[in-house]
Amino acid sequence: MTGRPTRALAVAAVVLTVTAGLATPTPASAQNALPRFDRQAAGDGRATWVWTRPAPRVLLRFAMRHGVRDLFLHVGPGFDTTPDRRWVRKVARLADGTGVRLHALGGDPGWTTDTAAAVAWQRDVLASGLFRRIHVDIEPWALPAWDTDSARLVTAYLRTLTALADAGGAARLEADLPFWFHQLRTRDGVPVDRAVLRVVDAVTVMTYRTKVTGPDSIVGLGRPTLRSGVAAGKPVRLAVETRYLGDDPVAQKQTFHGLGRAALSRALRRVDRRARNLDSYAGISVHDVAGWRAL
Repeated sequence: MTGRPTRALAVAAVVLTVTAGLATPTPASAQNALPRFDRQAAGDGRATWVWTRPAPRVLLRFAMRHGVRDLFLHVGPGFDTTPDRRWVRKVARLADGTGVRLHALGGDPGWTTDTAAAVAWQRDVLASGLFRRIHVDIEPWALPAWDTDSARLVTAYLRTLTALADAGGAARLEADLPFWFHQLRTRDGVPVDRAVLRVVDAVTVMTYRTKVTGPDSIVGLGRPTLRSGVAAGKPVRLAVETRYLGDDPVAQKQTFHGLGRAALSRALRRVDRRARNLDSYAGISVHDVAGWRAL
């Protein structure tokens, strides 16, 4: 994911209890209670990236109202010594018992070859006791050497993922992939998406399009890795974008920015219907919560 956003989030909520058709005051404890997780709204599973620091209660309310089961919470290096830990602790306390799952989100193209840095980051977040799920967004293709030495970087990338999987113990490891990874081969001739699926527990494919089916669409771009997921017996999420990427046609076809929340919801439901026939399909991730709320 390029360009981490910094927009703040805000939302207000009013809880009313209606008895015999009349609104009556709600006890303070009920006013502070979070809504139940909406399984029907979740479809085949929703997730979202959280790069910013919205108020924890605001974040959890938004997640549950939109059927978001998984939150990818970005936390940087040195987790134990930063304010991130206090914020995550508040989110974790509110999420407890709601059905919302928290993933530690981290990554840097440099981790492709700096395996030790990746493992150190994971060690810190797991030692906090606040996470049992790891979600990495490493993006080796962003390195300057990718255009001339992608084979070496793919090997290094797989080495880092393997080290994370080995060091993570019982923690679940998920990785973000571009939709075109199936077109590349490892030095052993294995499609890279399949090689990644051999190592991690799940993947999210960045199928950033607004078109649902057909050529150059969310389902169309995701189908090869969905099939790889079936072969590997691993879950695969597809993903959509909501942030502003630019005004040119190429940028606009990749994001729901400016199309409205209703258009996004319709598209996600259609993706669910089209993709659920593949056993690997694990739902849709929305990038990101700030862009989604701004629709």
